[in-house]
Amino acid sequence: MKVAIYCRLSEEDKDKRHVTDDSESIQNQKSMLIQYATEQGWEIYGIYSDDDYTGADRSRPEFNRLLEDAKHKKFDIVLCKTQSRFTRELELVEKYIHGYFPIWGIRFVSIVDNADTENKGNKKSRQINGLVNEWYLEDMSENIKSVLTDKRKNGYHIGAFALYGYQKDPQQKGHLLIDEEAAEVVREVFTLFSQGYGKTAIAKILNEQGVPNPTEYKRQKGLRYQQPESQNSTLWRYYTISAMLRNEMYIGTMVQGKYGSVSYKTKQNRPRPKETWYRKENTHEAIIDQELWNTVQRMLEEKAKPFATGKTGIFAEKVKCAGCGYHMRSTKTKDRYYLKCATHHIAKDACEGAFISVKALEDAVLSEIHRMSKEYLDIETLEKNLKLDTDIRRQQEQCEKKIETYQKKQQTYQKGISQAYLDRVSGILTEKEYLELTEEFRQGKQQSEKLMESEKKRLTELTERLEKGDERGKRILKYINPEFLTKEIVEELIDHIVVGKKSKETGEIPVEIPVSYTHLRAHET
Repeated sequence: MKVAIYCRLSEEDKDKRHVTDDSESIQNQKSMLIQYATEQGWEIYGIYSDDDYTGADRSRPEFNRLLEDAKHKKFDIVLCKTQSRFTRELELVEKYIHGYFPIWGIRFVSIVDNADTENKGNKKSRQINGLVNEWYLEDMSENIKSVLTDKRKNGYHIGAFALYGYQKDPQQKGHLLIDEEAAEVVREVFTLFSQGYGKTAIAKILNEQGVPNPTEYKRQKGLRYQQPESQNSTLWRYYTISAMLRNEMYIGTMVQGKYGSVSYKTKQNRPRPKETWYRKENTHEAIIDQELWNTVQRMLEEKAKPFATGKTGIFAEKVKCAGCGYHMRSTKTKDRYYLKCATHHIAKDACEGAFISVKALEDAVLSEIHRMSKEYLDIETLEKNLKLDTDIRRQQEQCEKKIETYQKKQQTYQKGISQAYLDRVSGILTEKEYLELTEEFRQGKQQSEKLMESEKKRLTELTERLEKGDERGKRILKYINPEFLTKEIVEELIDHIVVGKKSKETGEIPVEIPVSYTHLRAHET
């Protein structure tokens, strides 16, 4: 008999700090389960171990790998310390332990709470365990939330990682100490800005000095920082400097609660209103003194004022560099405005760069809008659009009929599941027959659900397409052949623009306005 051992170190009992650590909890689980498997004479197929995941988290990588291997019948038994280590969700208990595992020929065993699917008599006990674990999850979540809220109100740091410039105090939980190596960089950023250096210029200076950005610094220090690496992710950027300059943590004020969890069953967070954040002054030593902080905040407010001409903002967040994909930033030379690649500016080797005057870009965009206006007013195009509208409405009717059919199928499968249960209780069906039959019904129901959701999505897309077509006409008629560009026109008609590096041979700057992504052509795609 081959056995798969599953271990889980939950967030509530973790005790490790670095990625190379193997917690005592995990070690104990492995030792206990290996010993038990050996005593039973079982062959250990493999050990699956998840760290820092709750029993309600369905995204556990090793948990999902275990399920995939079980589906392909690579082992005969799943062995855990407790049922709750496998899952705390009653739904997953029923789905896998009582549903799929018997079909796949997998036995489930947990040592401490004596769960064993080979013992038919303790099924109710396993179900009760699942229900109790579900309640425990919800209660624990509320308790933890209450404790964390109290700690935030009192200024205790509860994050997994300290803010760049600080480190966790090993002697006092919830307290921060200055990390001098990083703090020196923070001081340099604030000082340079107070001396008149822009955020991009500061980023460039730090990159030229070879200073790792906050994310890379954490990785180099061996901290278990899980943010994925991406292109040029080690570089300092404008927005990193901007966020640092406005962070009150650097003057000794603890600011927490900027994000809140969506549900106790997921790690997903969402932003919270600024007025709900938790602030506590003088909780830790300041890196930036009050005078320098006030100077910087005053300068930030002054720089935030819009330019009188409004030219620099006309393409804000619309133009990307073809080389690196990042948004291009505005700059001014004498009386002329330009857009340049931010990545190339802060680190020349990271991207070949793109550069274009705002005037040249305006001309290119105006030309494209004029072309689109002419195309829309063409009679043949209008007739084509009319025919397209008719086709879309016909497709909508077909989708609605299919959705109705799938709904009826779902009802039929659900009735079959209910009848199978009654037949099992009355002894008409054996356990095996019941599982096989319900699995067949379940698969049929799931398939009809998928097809129905697909048709619903298609119906939504068709409806949006039709609406966008009508809206496109209104927009075009509103902005027919404009003489000059405004912020409003760009926002309405242009999704994004890609600018490439100037050609040495022709002297031309490649400008791409992807028609398939513009609002103007949404109806025709």
